[in-house]
Amino acid sequence: MALIVAASGLVWMPTAVALPGEGEQTEQSLRFRLTLSTEAEQVIADLGLETPITGRAYVIVSRTDEREPRLQTSLTGVPLWGVDVSGLSGGDSVMLDSRDTAVFGYPLEQISEIPDGSYFVQAFLNIYTTFERSDGHVLRMHLNSGAGQSVFRAPGNAHSAVSRVIFSTRSPRVVDLDINEVIPPVEPLLAGEVLQQGNPRDTARVKFVKIRSSVLSQFWGRDMYIGANVLLPEGYETNTETYYPTIYSQGHFPGRGAPFGYRELDDDPESDVGRSAGVRDFWVSEETPRMLAVSIRDANPYYDTSYSVNSVNVGPYGDAIHNELIPYLEEQFRMIPETWARVLSGGSTGGWEALAMQIFYPDVYGGTWGWCPDPVDFNYYQIVNVYEDTNAYFTEYDWLKVERPNSRRPDGNVRSTVRMENLYEFAVGPDSRSGGQWAIWEAVYGPLGNNGYPARIWDPLTGEINPAVANYWLENFDLHNYLRENWSSVGQLLRGKIHVATGEMDTYYLEEAVYLLEEFLTTVDNPPAEASFEYGRRKPHCWIGYSPERDGEDLRTVEFLRIAADHLRANQPAGTSHTAWYR
Repeated sequence: MALIVAASGLVWMPTAVALPGEGEQTEQSLRFRLTLSTEAEQVIADLGLETPITGRAYVIVSRTDEREPRLQTSLTGVPLWGVDVSGLSGGDSVMLDSRDTAVFGYPLEQISEIPDGSYFVQAFLNIYTTFERSDGHVLRMHLNSGAGQSVFRAPGNAHSAVSRVIFSTRSPRVVDLDINEVIPPVEPLLAGEVLQQGNPRDTARVKFVKIRSSVLSQFWGRDMYIGANVLLPEGYETNTETYYPTIYSQGHFPGRGAPFGYRELDDDPESDVGRSAGVRDFWVSEETPRMLAVSIRDANPYYDTSYSVNSVNVGPYGDAIHNELIPYLEEQFRMIPETWARVLSGGSTGGWEALAMQIFYPDVYGGTWGWCPDPVDFNYYQIVNVYEDTNAYFTEYDWLKVERPNSRRPDGNVRSTVRMENLYEFAVGPDSRSGGQWAIWEAVYGPLGNNGYPARIWDPLTGEINPAVANYWLENFDLHNYLRENWSSVGQLLRGKIHVATGEMDTYYLEEAVYLLEEFLTTVDNPPAEASFEYGRRKPHCWIGYSPERDGEDLRTVEFLRIAADHLRANQPAGTSHTAWYR
């Protein structure tokens, strides 16, 4: 007999003995049987998601119950195992077994590797949606449901209660887990609302916009939405004749947050700390230049943001943002619809987006601040050279291989490796469906694979690099290479607009690609770039610069907003009628 301690108490269950068939292994193994309840399937359907269910099922194991196991998953988190499922209805079950080669886990590849002991166990189900895309491919992926692309927190996904299980290699058996709880929407759906991009409610100063995108809907073969969080300036409601410049703050899915960490009066004052401290007081001050600030909600089937460009895998998000969303915002709000009056900022993913939007749309924006940007030159894709290296996971020598780091502390201590993070994402979702960082890079930068999912830059299990895919990256999304190849046509439009800052000890080694970009932009002429670069000594990800007011201290958000306002004022054309915004 096997002992399971459930949330409600002790449950005894008999050991399941599988009779081997011809050619099967005769040894018994620990297996998990996951059963979807009919009630959970109905809730999933009521939220507008597809049933019967195609998706990915997981078992997650933890030594502690401080949080649900699903909330302990991460690159350095608890073990999980996943397998794809199809046609799963209420009452149906799926078995996760080490003998099934389709089951893949991280950091333990096989379920049989669990050491004997007592654990807290949870089953999880990631719900996929069918996309009949305009390119003829049929894909099944998770449709963002209002929480970006956080798989284990996404509304509409389902899980079991947490059970305490004692594992013993001397007593292998089947562990039953019932998937009967569905993660609810952050805001209850009102009539006509859909989960996509969430449904945050307006406040006095922050307005939430969501529109159906025609170009994205056509590409993905179903209704697709894009949205924005708009922070209004002080006096916007009363100064009805005043038009304002706009700062687009790029980054990950902003959820219900306001740009730049702005908080309303009734928000928790103790949370107004760190880099964003004082933003509210600054925003409403009589001396502050009046601007609008916008964060974009563009979570998609691959990630919590689109990277704001057109790509063959993610779709025409560049067109959706620039031809649909921004024109809509400029109709709904009193934004100055001129190049000088639109500027960009962002860090990390947002840093790459802020640079890419300025570079690929040079006549739309009047300046950009890209902080600690994702790789801007794929000679340093973190620290992998996709053009010259043959393997992403190892630096190879004659007699040995050294594993490449992926993340470090400012003192140089390695926290994880490239191989580790790629294997974690592969366990969460093969075919670039993990919702993770490496998945979106492949989706944005890469060509289509034969199966309709992104062509892999390297084999996710071995790390062997595909030179043909690397060449596609070079020709399409290597920002440094693009500027070198196109400077004669875009240089004048970008003159004085590019500003980059990063730490010299960036957690993900992102400073190396920035050095290469700086080498070009600080030496190019005809015309000169007049770009600025700043590096923080021993500063990690995501450092944004030094304070111009406090010697040796880090730049704060309110100081950057003053810098951005000064830039806008300096580049405002002479004779413009839009002057009331500046103080």
